[in-house]
Amino acid sequence: MSGLPVKIIAGLGNPGPEHQLTRHNAGFWFVDVLARRHGGEFRDYRKYSGETARIVIDGHAVTLLKPTTYMNRSGLSIRQLSDFFKVPADEVLVVHDELDLPVGTARLKFGGGHGGHNGLRDTIAHMGENFWRLRLGIGHPGNKAEVIDYVLTRAPGAEEDAILDAVNAAADCVPIILEQGAEKAMVKLHSRAGKI
Repeated sequence: MSGLPVKIIAGLGNPGPEHQLTRHNAGFWFVDVLARRHGGEFRDYRKYSGETARIVIDGHAVTLLKPTTYMNRSGLSIRQLSDFFKVPADEVLVVHDELDLPVGTARLKFGGGHGGHNGLRDTIAHMGENFWRLRLGIGHPGNKAEVIDYVLTRAPGAEEDAILDAVNAAADCVPIILEQGAEKAMVKLHSRAGKI
């Protein structure tokens, strides 16, 4: 089975220290873990409206991206980077927090709608729907009116630990994605018990 030619992994989040530890920044946490593991260092590039780091995973060169545009304009940054490197949408993996998944779970999927996620909504507006997504479960507050406050605050200890465990488990699957393809990675990722 051949691997998936992912060239760009974009973590979604909001820039600035005040957002760093919020649930909405789970995508940033993921690309930070990959950069640490594979010797990448983020640098700010105005032409991509984001910070990028180049890493190599088992011989595969990958560009990591953290848009500095704020969540609801993430697609602009992803589009600028993918246009510059001439990377098609189906070779882009977008990593984001997911209200509709239990805390501590992670799911890989291709294509689909935005599900109300503003970062995905803007990415679809710029790239179309046909890109890979890694969804990091943060749970739901139970009331739609509380969603904004919920995603923009820090999760309590056990929940944050569970999200970080999912981030690390998903990072473990990136070499599998690149070497063996999405299906193998999905089996490994989707079978792990992620609930608190």
